[in-house]
Amino acid sequence: MRTKFAAGLLIFAGLSPAAHSSPPPPQQKQLPADTSSATPHRTRLILKDGSYQLIMSYRVVGNVVRYVSAERGGAVEEIPVALVDFDATRRWEARHAPSSEDGSEANQAPILDPELLKEEADRAARTPEVAPDLRLPSESSVLALDTFQGTPELVPLIQSDGDLNRNTAHNTLRATVNPLASAHQIVQLKGERAPIQLHIDTPVLYLRVGDDNAPPTGGAPLTVDTHGASGQAPTAPSGGSPNSRYVVVRTDVRTGARVIASFRISLLGSVHQQEDVVETTTQILPGNHWMKITPRQPLSFGEYALMEVISDKEVNLGVWDFGIHPVAPENRDVIKPEPRRPVSLERRRPN
Repeated sequence: MRTKFAAGLLIFAGLSPAAHSSPPPPQQKQLPADTSSATPHRTRLILKDGSYQLIMSYRVVGNVVRYVSAERGGAVEEIPVALVDFDATRRWEARHAPSSEDGSEANQAPILDPELLKEEADRAARTPEVAPDLRLPSESSVLALDTFQGTPELVPLIQSDGDLNRNTAHNTLRATVNPLASAHQIVQLKGERAPIQLHIDTPVLYLRVGDDNAPPTGGAPLTVDTHGASGQAPTAPSGGSPNSRYVVVRTDVRTGARVIASFRISLLGSVHQQEDVVETTTQILPGNHWMKITPRQPLSFGEYALMEVISDKEVNLGVWDFGIHPVAPENRDVIKPEPRRPVSLERRRPN
C-alpha cells in the first residue's frame, strides 16, 4: 500500500513539472577574455609613504601584495598589504587608463607615459647591475669588479700621482709623450704597494663618463714635459672622457715608490705587444653613463695602474693604481651585493 502511494506521488509530480520545478538559474555575465598572453602594460603600485614600484600586474595574496616588477625584468616580488595605498593606486590607474572609442575607459591596465618611461630608464642606467644583486653607484668615478672569498664586490679606485691628491674624482694632468724617445719615468707613486689590492687576475673596471648636462671642466688643461712637473689639475666631477683610450700599465716597484715608464702610444692596437702594457677593450653601457674597461689578458701578481691615453701624444698623469694579490685582506669601503627582500613591518610596543 505504501509502495502504491509513493508511486502515485511520483506520477503526480511528473504530471506537473511547472508547478514544482525550481526557477532557471540567472544568465551569467561572460568573463573577459584571458589577456595573459598579450603584451603586459606598466603601471604604478603606490605605497603609503608616497613612493611607488613600477609593476606589470599585482594581486593580493593573504596579507601580502604579490607583483611582477617592471624594473627587474619581470621578477615576482612581495610587499605587505599594510604598506600599499590601494586608493592612490586605483586613482593613478584611472587617470592614466586609455579611453575607448565611445568615451568609456577601456578595461585594461594603464600604459606608462613616455616621459616617465624615459626617466625610469635613465635612472636604471645610472646604476646598472654588473653582477647578481650588485649595482654600480651613482657617484664614484672608477670602480673595479673584484671577487673576495667567492663574493663579487665593487671596489672604488683612487686616482693619484706624485702631485695630485688621492681622491675618487676624475682629474686631468696631461703629459706630452715623445713617441721616439726611449722609456723613462713619467709618474712616480708613493709606496711600494697600492692601497687597493684585488684578488682576481681578471678584474673588470668601470669608469663614470662625462655627463652632457654637467658644466665644462674649464680651459686648456695643465701640460707638462715628458719628465713630469708639479701642478694641481682641474677636477672633472662629471667623469672621464669616452673619447680617450685606457691601458693597464704594470709599475716598476722600487724602494718606497712605484714608477710608471713612458710607452709608445703609436704601437697601441698593433700586433706588437709592449712590455708592462696591457691593452683593454671598452664598452659604453646603455644610457652613456658608464664605460666598461676589460683587460685583454689576465694580470699576473704585481702592482698596476689604469692610465688614460688622451691623444696620440698625450697621457693623463692622474692614474688609478691597484695591485693583484689573491691573499690580500678585504678592501675597505667595498660595495657588496644587496638582494632585494620583501619589506617587513616592525612591531612596536607602546611606551
